[in-house]
Amino acid sequence: MKPVKVEKISTKELLIVWDTGHESRYAFEDLRDSCPCASCSGESVLLHRYEPPPFDRSAKGRYELVGAAPVGSYALQLRWADGHDAGIYTWEKLWNACPCGEHKKNGAMMAPDRK
Repeated sequence: MKPVKVEKISTKELLIVWDTGHESRYAFEDLRDSCPCASCSGESVLLHRYEPPPFDRSAKGRYELVGAAPVGSYALQLRWADGHDAGIYTWEKLWNACPCGEHKKNGAMMAPDRK
């Protein structure tokens, strides 16, 4: 599955139309809170695990999408008004995280929501 269209359709929602004809609508809040970058989701390096602090959901611009760019032929990089742009959302991750829930692979979800 590959996207044929990626479009910001409101101040709160991103639309992806897939080559299968399926349309996925993602809330900016869900995308931002599930950012896959190491500073948001954590990472393991050697035998150590970095766990980021809880999100500051009140930060100005946190949920305002200001840009999106393809990364090669496999992902989408989102840029937020708070300056954050390190998250690379693979097409597979976005497909599996589609809010419709019809095509989740092995229960795959976006990163856990940390409060």
